Amino acid sequence: MPGKLVLETFGDSWSLLIIRDIVYFGKKTFGEFSESEEGIASNILANRLARLQQKGILVKKAHHSDKRKVVYSLTEKGLDLIPILLELAGWGARHDPQTSAPKGWIDMVNADEQKVTRLVRETVQNGGSVFVGPDNVFSWLSQAQIEGK
Repeated sequence: MPGKLVLETFGDSWSLLIIRDIVYFGKKTFGEFSESEEGIASNILANRLARLQQKGILVKKAHHSDKRKVVYSLTEKGLDLIPILLELAGWGARHDPQTSAPKGWIDMVNADEQKVTRLVRETVQNGGSVFVGPDNVFSWLSQAQIEGK
C-alpha cells in the first residue's frame, strides 16, 4: 500500500495547497496562508501545518524581526516535492482549460525541466518563490530568455 502511505502524509488537498503557496507565492506565515483564495478555515490550517511539521516536510522558526510570529519553510524532504508540483502544473495546463498557470511558465518548465526544478529548489531554499518577490524564478527566467541566456 505505498500509495496509502503517501496520501497519509498529505491527508488532503489543503496540505498540498500550503506547499504550493510556499513554492509559488512565497507565503511563510499562518496569516499569509489563511489569506489564500481557497479560504482554508483556521482550525484546518493549524492542523495541516502541524501535520506537515510532524511528517518532516515543514519546519517552523521564529520570524526574524517579530518574535511573536513564526515562519514556515520546507525541509529537504519538502523541497523534494518541487518536481511533483511542476508536473501537476503541467498536467493542469494540458487538461484544465481554466488553469491559472501562466503559459509562459509551463513553456519554461517544458523547455528544461531539470534546470527549472534546480532553480526553483535553490530559490525556495533561500526564501524566494516562483512568482512573488524581487528575485522570483519566473521573472529571472523571462529576463534570461529575453537576453538569450
